[in-house]
Amino acid sequence: MRYEMRFSGSGGQGVILASVILAEAAVADGLNAVQSQAYGPEARGGLCRAETVLSREQIWYTKVDRPQFLLALTQASLDKYAQSLAEDAVVMADDTLALPAGVDPARALRLPILATARDKVGKIMTANIVAVGAINRALGLFGEEALREGVRRHIPAGTEELNWKALEAGTALIGDEAAGRFRRPAL
Repeated sequence: MRYEMRFSGSGGQGVILASVILAEAAVADGLNAVQSQAYGPEARGGLCRAETVLSREQIWYTKVDRPQFLLALTQASLDKYAQSLAEDAVVMADDTLALPAGVDPARALRLPILATARDKVGKIMTANIVAVGAINRALGLFGEEALREGVRRHIPAGTEELNWKALEAGTALIGDEAAGRFRRPAL
């Protein structure tokens, strides 16, 4: 049993770091995880994708074929990557994006990820940490300590309070009803 996740947006939005943090949290929580990324030569501003595979078993095949979860922070990334999802995939997208045809609105979470980072946290560059908090709560992935450990390993010294604020703001985006509705399958 494995759980495939894809994170997408534009270069500079931190989707790669979000996938790394969740992979680290998985390991801290006793799971196996692999993470990979791809982005165009533009790096900043170009289409960016990162993937994480979670499993209790050893992971022999590291490629993500039919993700069960997709995070999209730009319309271009949502349009492109929503086409190759597993049938029961959960899609989390910024609320400024329009869901493309074929995405079941009942399996989608449209959240103010970018606005929360900008307006509530005070720094747009924390959108990836806001997303990590929302993803973890929505999918019921890891305990709080494992998630904080994943974040702690990858943030610059001196930014801890800002990142904890972003993590809490993202967690708060997911109400109690949504927290149970999209839980990932047991691994």
